[in-house]
Amino acid sequence: MYGELNMDRKDRAIRKFRKELRSGVYSYLILKFLKTGELHGYAIRKLLEELSCGKFVPSAGALYDILKSLQKQGLVESFWVMETRPRKCYRLTNLGEEVLVEAEKEVRLIGEILNKLEVKE
Repeated sequence: MYGELNMDRKDRAIRKFRKELRSGVYSYLILKFLKTGELHGYAIRKLLEELSCGKFVPSAGALYDILKSLQKQGLVESFWVMETRPRKCYRLTNLGEEVLVEAEKEVRLIGEILNKLEVKE
């Protein structure tokens, strides 16, 4: 009984931790992708899939929630294009470019810290 309860707590903690960690990384990667040009949501998801060999891909709903959040913060803007059907595309705003520069510094710092940890182990 106690083992099952503890396992349930562990599973919930891992899921919450993973969700929070991935959400930030997804936001960063989306900004990086949009730095190279305009993309629609499906293309962003495919890039994440290719980059991670399918191991680091948000659900479609989670991806669009992240895009909405980035848009609400003023980091990306959306617009419609007509391909074979109307598609909502996204592009980086000037503010998004500025925030990305700072985020890149933060990611480099995190990478340095993680590398130091690996050397110690």
